[in-house]
Amino acid sequence: MHVCKLPYTVSWYRKAKQKCTHARGLLWLLGRLKVLVRSNMPPKKKSSKKGGKLSKAQKLKQEQEEEERRLREEEEALLQAQREEQERLERERKEKEVERLELKDQERREDELDELRHLLEENHTAVSNWKRDTKETAKWERYLRCDGVPDPAVQQDINTYISLWRDDAEVNITPVLKQCDLALQLVEELEGLLRDATDPEEGQTYQEALINLQDLIHSKHHLTTEEILKKASASIDTETGNMQIVIRDDKITLCLWANLKKNPRFKGLNFEEAGMGFELPKQLAVSDIAVRILHTRYDHLSLLARMTHLRTNTPSHRSLAGGDDAPEDSPEREERRENDKAEEGGETQSQKTDEDVQSIQGSEGRKSAASLQSRKSSPRPSEDQGRQIQTQMETLDAEGDLSCPPAQLTETTIGPQVVDLRRYVPLGGVFFCDVFHLPPQAHHVKGWEIRQLLDTGLQVFHYPTENVDGNEDQDCPPVGVSVTLPDSVVFLEAPQVARWDAAAKQWRTDGITDVSYEETEAKVSFRMDSFQPCALMQEAYANLPFQSWELRPLGQDSALFTVNGALINISITIQGDRCMLQSERQRGLSHLLGKWMSGPSLQRAMLNAGINVFVNEYADKYVSSYGKDPLTEHAAYEQMALFASACAFSWSKWNAKCGTEHLVMQACEHLGAAPVPKSSWSLYLLGAQRSQKLEITENSEVFSADHSPDSEFHSTFIHMLQDNMSPEGVDQSRRSHYLFVDTVQSLLCATRPLMYS
Repeated sequence: MHVCKLPYTVSWYRKAKQKCTHARGLLWLLGRLKVLVRSNMPPKKKSSKKGGKLSKAQKLKQEQEEEERRLREEEEALLQAQREEQERLERERKEKEVERLELKDQERREDELDELRHLLEENHTAVSNWKRDTKETAKWERYLRCDGVPDPAVQQDINTYISLWRDDAEVNITPVLKQCDLALQLVEELEGLLRDATDPEEGQTYQEALINLQDLIHSKHHLTTEEILKKASASIDTETGNMQIVIRDDKITLCLWANLKKNPRFKGLNFEEAGMGFELPKQLAVSDIAVRILHTRYDHLSLLARMTHLRTNTPSHRSLAGGDDAPEDSPEREERRENDKAEEGGETQSQKTDEDVQSIQGSEGRKSAASLQSRKSSPRPSEDQGRQIQTQMETLDAEGDLSCPPAQLTETTIGPQVVDLRRYVPLGGVFFCDVFHLPPQAHHVKGWEIRQLLDTGLQVFHYPTENVDGNEDQDCPPVGVSVTLPDSVVFLEAPQVARWDAAAKQWRTDGITDVSYEETEAKVSFRMDSFQPCALMQEAYANLPFQSWELRPLGQDSALFTVNGALINISITIQGDRCMLQSERQRGLSHLLGKWMSGPSLQRAMLNAGINVFVNEYADKYVSSYGKDPLTEHAAYEQMALFASACAFSWSKWNAKCGTEHLVMQACEHLGAAPVPKSSWSLYLLGAQRSQKLEITENSEVFSADHSPDSEFHSTFIHMLQDNMSPEGVDQSRRSHYLFVDTVQSLLCATRPLMYS
């Protein structure tokens, strides 16, 4: 650092101060100080140029560069100001345009909502009448048959049937299996009646009849098993010296083995034709026992577990989970209303809304989300026409989520080893693995058959065995079981094995070890502590969320609904009220592919086969979703179904970016059966107040809610679609049959693609 040295003395400064009394002295002092500072500054670096000075050309060039930089900065500032001004003017223009479109939409809002409500209620009335006539016709046809088959809806008839069959002494396997087939049909009908029951007492009656009939079927299987084992010595296999037999029909497969020879080196047996086998420890190989593996292709145990641990109030109208019927308001909702009345001390507008909704449910049955929204948002003639329109979210709150009522559940605590039947589903039926005491065999003496008769029936052989102290013997190795996956189900993942706890009436995973899955052979092997019923489990929502989906028309009252799931892709062809499943995968689906059936029947068949693309009230707990407003979502499905004969709809990635109160999907008019060209799609934004066509495309970089130029706002989705449709397309959509509309809407409500994709 350079230090400035002042050569002047103090007396010199005093004299200088005296001279500074006038202006000339001040100027002199400043001049001296300037010279002093300059002389004491560090020396400047010499320029590399000759003489250390810039030439005139260099100075001129430097001045030109500075002038160009100044002009460039001024030009950039001017351009920035112009851009900001243009953006401001564009924002003002868009705001004015939006205000103009909103005013125009408000003017026709009531007419559009009334038209939509009329279409939906007209279809709903037609469907309700058709369902009522169908039920009456089926009931009359059942009455005319007079075939002795009871009506499960009549308690006296079903009780009489159960009593007569219980007293029937028939034990031969062939006639008993035929009787079991009839009983299983009655069980299916009772399950349907139980799902649709709205009266708790009526539901309890159906449940008791259902359990009694299931127990009777199982007891008949025991009686036929006992009858076969009594004659085991007459069916000895010449190679092994034991009895082994396989009996099967469409509902069951019965594998029986009787240990007649008691060979201590016997390890196990594999029933090749049935795809099932077992392994025995030495204690059982030398015991007087019989082993039975009964595979039922139905599952009554899981239904018993659900009835014991989960009580669900089924909705009385179609909910987003796919239900068709449901009861009146829940007790919790009634209690909430009573609390509101007590707090407010009078009849408020929200209470009037609840009473209106209750009267709608009592007189007309299920109402659509769009219909309820139009009823709430359309002002009455006596009211101010300019009042604020109620949004669908407000309507949802006022009505207690009528479009998708939550099931009222009473459940027990699920332990760590207990199978959660809300998350896992048994597939392929139940494998009843039992070991019995072998009944006394007949002896032939001089042409006489001598048999010891016991009145105890078929006795279970307890394993693990008990020691003298009454405790289970610790030296009892587990038994081995191997089963081939049923050819009527699809396991998207490696199956899990669970055993049935008869005391607690639930499935458990403890007590099962050494589970191995051979995918190529479709075979599962495992070991159990004892012989118990077991089942193969799969996660219910393994195929969710969807990767993409598309609904496109194939013609009048015909459409193709395609769902690309997480593990398997499926397509459902809809023709009127009939549906047909299509899939590239053949194994496990051969009994379903290419067969026409009703929508509810196809849904049950797909669930039983392990192809789950449907959601229920528990799905939110196990599958990530977009959390959309359910009333807005349901209104979208209703309107998509109305135009499914002429418009195609598809998944959009922007549905995840638009917020919870809005929906985004691709849609376009499509009148042919060919695939939809990519250039035909347009994006639509659906909200509680209005629908609009978006300016962005599926390939845009960022999401924007700006509406497409030369498009308008509409209060309904169908009127928004009509702006971009031909007269032929609009006419084709308006000629859609009510059963086709109802079937499409049911599939959309059951899968909820706008929420889970």
